[in-house]
Amino acid sequence: VFSRNHDDDDNDATGGPPPAPASSPREFREVVRAGGHTGPTNGCCPGFMQCNLVVLEEDRAFDFLLFCQRNRTACPLIEVCDVGSPSAEAVAAGSDLRTDVPKYRIYRDGKLDAEVDDATPYWPERSVAFLIGCSFSYDGALLDAGIPLRSVEQGKNVPMYRTNIPCRPAGGLRGNMVVSMKPIKATDVAKEVEITNKFPHAHGGPVCVGCPSAIGIEDVMIPEWGEGVDILPDE
Repeated sequence: VFSRNHDDDDNDATGGPPPAPASSPREFREVVRAGGHTGPTNGCCPGFMQCNLVVLEEDRAFDFLLFCQRNRTACPLIEVCDVGSPSAEAVAAGSDLRTDVPKYRIYRDGKLDAEVDDATPYWPERSVAFLIGCSFSYDGALLDAGIPLRSVEQGKNVPMYRTNIPCRPAGGLRGNMVVSMKPIKATDVAKEVEITNKFPHAHGGPVCVGCPSAIGIEDVMIPEWGEGVDILPDE
């Protein structure tokens, strides 16, 4: 099952240790801030919203806001922070977006420049931070329904692929949709679709079920980002 992810900007392709124990999102952020978890967050804090973070200079922020509005399933916008603010008080009181994400990728002129655990030295003075809904948000609902998460079982990040589905451009921003993939038993696909369609703020239901070539994916075992996971005969 292939779920919408976002446009084709690079994603974190690094795996990591099992999720750090935490009973609440606030406690998990504190673990991350202290350096206790630097891997992917799939399976962490089930039942709570997870978000991807995009931080831009103020003069590029409007284009990205427009891009999100034009591509709501690929980039479901959860929060836009005030200029220069590293806190998302409306959705995560007490958060510090410079330190509370396990890993940051820093880009300069469209090229990956660094990957760090603390973005404080790189945070622009006139920044605008965007929080985009993440498909990890419905991990808890899938687990409650008896649908296992292969990437969590194998201690990996989810596999992600660039598709042939174009996003609607906005200003200087353009690109094709990126999707993540979850192996799902054939008999559970209808249940997975029903569950994920209830989460439009986290990309919603799958864009494709099976037949990855229909959306431009040549080899499902070779993701462009994340890590490949086992796919069983009945999935």
